[in-house]
Amino acid sequence: VEVFEVHYDSLDGVRIAGWYCLPRHRTAPLPAVVFYPGYISEPTFPKSHAAKGYATFGAAPRGKLRSNSQVNPGYPGLLAHDIIDRNTYAYKGFYVDAWRVIDFLLEQPEIDNSRIGIRGSSQGGALTLLTAAMRPEVAVAAAGAPYLAGVMDAIALTNTYPYQEINDYLRQHPDSRDAIAATWSYYDCHNFVDRIRCPIIVNIGLQDNVCPPETGYEVFKRIGSTDKQLYPYDGHAHDAGSFHHEAVIDRFFAQHLQPQG
Repeated sequence: VEVFEVHYDSLDGVRIAGWYCLPRHRTAPLPAVVFYPGYISEPTFPKSHAAKGYATFGAAPRGKLRSNSQVNPGYPGLLAHDIIDRNTYAYKGFYVDAWRVIDFLLEQPEIDNSRIGIRGSSQGGALTLLTAAMRPEVAVAAAGAPYLAGVMDAIALTNTYPYQEINDYLRQHPDSRDAIAATWSYYDCHNFVDRIRCPIIVNIGLQDNVCPPETGYEVFKRIGSTDKQLYPYDGHAHDAGSFHHEAVIDRFFAQHLQPQG
């Protein structure tokens, strides 16, 4: 496997980095899989999937990897950063960074542009849903324990972080609830996923106290694709059954992307 640190420009001139992995012995064109990161985690280093015949990209939106010298609201901090203004809210650039990965892949001569898959869990699950909604080039998607879905409900359903960042903000600024709700009407996954058309699978943990399963069920119901399947895992919390579900994702991507590993 060959590993490259790559860079691209995103919103407001922020320079974004990521890990790009390719099978060493390859015949182009290759299918590609993007891995979106969780809230506090750095980008994954997706070498093992490159060994299976995929070009893989470990995405690092602003505040992660090399860009944290340019944008760094902190963890905790990102969820509530500039939250009362939709035009400057921290997730505006974050979302664009995630979408711009697709542009990078489309420019690579070794990539089959008709075979691009995306995946992630928690915040990565949210970015997967959002990118599948906004980038029609995505051929297949797998979202786990989706975060940023039904946010104004989620802050009442759970008392854990990161959602508690919003409740912390509301305790300090009790008159800001309407402004926060207005901002989130532009960013909530619920208001994007009806645009998804590609095959997609979603897994949730029924005992998840970080991203409540109620919001997972609701966002799945709103997905516009007619080729969708939900995997609810009883007895699992925010891991959303990932130990068992990884094999499901592997089969799903192999079926749709057909790597030559």
